[in-house]
Amino acid sequence: MSVFVLDTNKKPQNPVHPAKARLLLTEGKAAVFRQFPFTIILKENVLDVASNPLRIKIDPGSRETGIAVINDDTGEIVFAMELRHRGQQIKNNLESRRAIRRSRRN
Repeated sequence: MSVFVLDTNKKPQNPVHPAKARLLLTEGKAAVFRQFPFTIILKENVLDVASNPLRIKIDPGSRETGIAVINDDTGEIVFAMELRHRGQQIKNNLESRRAIRRSRRN
């Protein structure tokens, strides 16, 4: 996975390898902008750098939705995550409350 980078004006730049991000952070050239997804923001102005086009792909499912950010040029996966739906969890909680009420009546 790559680390997302923002310039000083909060415009997205090309994602970098985690080792490069660590190096920027230890040298004081960048700061942590957000923990998840891990994003750094540069402290110094950078000349206009052409960024690679990224595409987001979504795989919807009944229990989970897969989300991936893919680099169009190289085809590599820049970021991937799974989003778990709460629908089944809410249904199970309601059923357990219902069962507890029934057991109190008996």
